[in-house]
Amino acid sequence: MKIGFVSLGCPKNLVDTEVMMGQLVERGHQLTPHPADADVLVVNTCSFIDPAKQESVDTILEMAEFKKSGKARKLIVAGCLVERYRAQIQQDIPEVDAVLGTNELQSIVALCEDGEAAANPFEPYLYHDLTPRVLSTARHYTYIKIAEGCDHPCSFCVIPQFRGAFRSRRFESVVIEATRMFAQGVREINLIGQDTTSYGEDLGIKDGLAQLMARLARIETPFEKWIRFLYCYPNRITQKLLDTIAEHKALVKYIDMPLQHASAAMLKRMKRGSHGDFFLKLLEKIRATIPGVAIRTSMIVGFPGETDADFEILCDFVKAANLDRLGVFSYSDEETSASFHLDGKVDARTIYNRKRKLMALQRRVSHARNRKMVGHEVDVLVEGPSEETDLLWQARMSTQAPEIDGICYINDFGDVPPSSGEIRRMRITEAHDYDLIGALIDSPPGFAPVRPEFFPILAATR
Repeated sequence: MKIGFVSLGCPKNLVDTEVMMGQLVERGHQLTPHPADADVLVVNTCSFIDPAKQESVDTILEMAEFKKSGKARKLIVAGCLVERYRAQIQQDIPEVDAVLGTNELQSIVALCEDGEAAANPFEPYLYHDLTPRVLSTARHYTYIKIAEGCDHPCSFCVIPQFRGAFRSRRFESVVIEATRMFAQGVREINLIGQDTTSYGEDLGIKDGLAQLMARLARIETPFEKWIRFLYCYPNRITQKLLDTIAEHKALVKYIDMPLQHASAAMLKRMKRGSHGDFFLKLLEKIRATIPGVAIRTSMIVGFPGETDADFEILCDFVKAANLDRLGVFSYSDEETSASFHLDGKVDARTIYNRKRKLMALQRRVSHARNRKMVGHEVDVLVEGPSEETDLLWQARMSTQAPEIDGICYINDFGDVPPSSGEIRRMRITEAHDYDLIGALIDSPPGFAPVRPEFFPILAATR
């Protein structure tokens, strides 16, 4: 059969999609990026916050239309939305033929072949190095999930309800998969999990993430490699981890650490604890240990009980922290979250205005930081021709994570035209709020990735 996938949400969801595609290809089925040509369509959904739920529902309905206008005879809905609304999906969207939760990925083949799901509720799913995967990212970077689930009690988050308790992959399983990726021509590996900084605790490994990063950095490759981890918790950042990042060139000098707020009162209500002064000291320690480090975080505005004073504490923190990257999320009142039952709900207009103000503050911080980089020379990973114009190419510094941070535009190729997947030297010539523009200044030897072409996930057509 020809099978088409739509993958929504975070990179963790994308890895789940790649695992499902791998199992189908191993079985002999063919993947297609064209929904009109698919015999079976699979939508891997996200349901973290209201906009994600709406996008998932809209995409399901859009793909359902191909059961009328295309070849599709079956529509399967997978992922987080299923974990939260399994019965409602089956009842309210009759076009959906089967549903598949986050712990049932191994049943995708059976469902596509008109069989029944065979989930084991006593063994929460976690893929490993022998699990088939079809990579869908550009050939030069990929994600590796090192853990699944979460044990943190954050009151705004529903992820533990459908991803389960925290569990780490075996150490050598991650190393084997990473070694294989690098051998196939991948230049950048991004380690992901709900909380990467807890890696190994359930396996009895002390400083598990630091040990894993050091081991991955020692993998021999014929070319320069980048390794980063995402989604770490501030109370799990150890000096050992920071020293490890500083020690190894292959470990990207980049910390992605969602803080969520700076007001002690808000952090207590969020069941995260701590306060802005502690965070500022932590940022100081990170920067002292890792020269040139880029720090990314995310904040939530409009959490129940957030007063004007709480918000001003957050604004003052953002000014003082001088962060490289900041994402701001509007609080989403999820009915199964602990925060749903809190009093002091903030109205939508106030949430909107607070988000705009905080992003405006960060935009000024970001622009000032970028302006200081003009004239500097940096290494960049070449992505390919720009989506904006054929006259420019896109690239990323190691301090710019794929899909979530700004990018570099190359407007001068120098003596050697760029190729996707190369790491080149660029001189920064212009700065914008989040993006940079520059010229290539090196003449490197040729580089030809050996990994086969990636499979493009089909996109919603609207």
